[in-house]
Amino acid sequence: MVSQTERADLIAQYAAGYATVMEALAGIGDAEWDAREAPGEWSPRQVVHHLADSEMASALRLRQMLVAEQAEIVPYDQDEYARVLYYDRPVEGSLAAFAGARAATVPILERMTEEEWARTAHHPEEPVYGTELWLRYYARHAHDHADQIRRARAAARDAQTRGTQVTA
Repeated sequence: MVSQTERADLIAQYAAGYATVMEALAGIGDAEWDAREAPGEWSPRQVVHHLADSEMASALRLRQMLVAEQAEIVPYDQDEYARVLYYDRPVEGSLAAFAGARAATVPILERMTEEEWARTAHHPEEPVYGTELWLRYYARHAHDHADQIRRARAAARDAQTRGTQVTA
């Protein structure tokens, strides 16, 4: 069980996720959008699209847990999403979707009751999945990807200094 203080901190961290990603993207140059920190890693462009897809899915998951007894959570393959959903497309719509999902979800999190924080769902990849685990995961998710964006941008700057490329 998460304490009310820890929950408030996690909600604040979740609420700050979009701004943290935008800070990581501030001043990004054309070459940096498709740079990778290492082969096989996602570029900032791909991270933005992933965040939009993940945020839309996670927002729906939370809502399902709140309205349905033992909601059925359907997992998705993030790498298949990246492969099939044109992660090379412009980022503006995905940034808007990410921002919108967070902005629409924070007020729900702030109003949830203790009973709602105890809600669980069936998730085939998690033995125990519920609203508290959801919050713990998604509070950190955008921040982790902001770090990934920063590392990819740093790799692009380093490669530019060396005269090489870090895209794939």
